[in-house]
Amino acid sequence: MSEIKLTKEEFVLQAIRNLRKPPYKGIHVKISGFNQAFREAYGEESRATVDSMAEEGKIGKVMVKKGPMIYLPGDAPVQEDVLKKILGEG
Repeated sequence: MSEIKLTKEEFVLQAIRNLRKPPYKGIHVKISGFNQAFREAYGEESRATVDSMAEEGKIGKVMVKKGPMIYLPGDAPVQEDVLKKILGEG
């Protein structure tokens, strides 16, 4: 584990900014290498931090194949509410 001077939240936000590749606004936590880098930096899995930040609105998170994509606040695509669409409410 290397010495990291960033908080876990700062690390997540910096990772999104530095690892995303235009035209994409977010990063896939597995494919981008983010999960591995987080483990190397903090000696633990990123899931608790990512989930907590998403619940608090500090990042956006969208589930896709093989794991989530994470985004800076406001950058995540809006997912349709499928249940509302099925019921004709959306």
